[in-house]
Amino acid sequence: MTAVHRVTVTDLQSMKERGQKITMLTSYDYSTARIADDAGIPILLVGDSLGMVVLGYESTLPVTVDDMIRHGAAVVRGAPRAHVVIDMPFGSYQGGWQDAMRNAIRIMQETGAGSVKLEGGQRSAEIVRHLVAAGIPVMGHIGLTPQSVNTFGGWRMQGKTPRDGVRLMADAQSLEEAGAYAIVLETVPAALGAKITQQLRVPTIGIGAGPYCDGQVQVVHDLLGLFQDFKPKHARRFIDAAGLFRDAFTEYREGVEAGTFPSEAESHLLDRKMRDRIESTSIPDNAALETVIDDTPGGAPLEDGYASQRTTTNPRNANRRDDGREGATRG
Repeated sequence: MTAVHRVTVTDLQSMKERGQKITMLTSYDYSTARIADDAGIPILLVGDSLGMVVLGYESTLPVTVDDMIRHGAAVVRGAPRAHVVIDMPFGSYQGGWQDAMRNAIRIMQETGAGSVKLEGGQRSAEIVRHLVAAGIPVMGHIGLTPQSVNTFGGWRMQGKTPRDGVRLMADAQSLEEAGAYAIVLETVPAALGAKITQQLRVPTIGIGAGPYCDGQVQVVHDLLGLFQDFKPKHARRFIDAAGLFRDAFTEYREGVEAGTFPSEAESHLLDRKMRDRIESTSIPDNAALETVIDDTPGGAPLEDGYASQRTTTNPRNANRRDDGREGATRG
């Protein structure tokens, strides 16, 4: 079997140099990661946005390192090809590079991710430098940085004035010099996104930063239309998954209430001999139940009753007892 090549930071740099646009998508769980990986998404971001779209917080601030590790490990398991980058949440690096190092090492060791991402430009450059020197790839994030939303006074566009634009260009330059392999530009004017992209050697990934960045990132719940609280200006709903989910949930409820679900197709059936035996058996009291259990030889009658579940084409299954795992449900 041919080994799957996982996308590396070197691959991403090559994409910028070839002029190939880079697609990044958030992911927070195993199943979504598998689908995104199958779709060829080269970067999956386990964003602290999970605090809002998965956990229901009003901001990203309550998210913890343990939250990021739990969700990050699930995404890594589901995506053997994509480069997985995990956000360092609020409080995990603001105390200095030593705190950042401890938390970044935990995240990398316990998830198997390819890199971490942290917010801030010049104020975070020293932290980035230390992490990169220790062999931890770092993606930067400037512009509207959600962990600083209280400082910004809300979810406001950044870099609207010449002074602010120059400051963001300096932030980007400082992160590149510190060793960041890519930089997210969030909610900045398209012209400024283009200017920063032109001045940097490393890739820029835009979210609300116009079409001229080297790549784009979207929150998967926005892209699918699953997050209903609000729709960011930069987001496009490629499908109304919330509507599809709602219709499916309604149909399921109606099926249960009407008695049409589960049907024979979703039920485990017994052969006639076992059905007759069960129907003719009364429920014993506790003392009698112990006698029935003791007198039943190894559960063989139950195995015979589930003849339709036995797979005889596989010699490993031909003589195997049903251990209860076949046909099990996740619910």
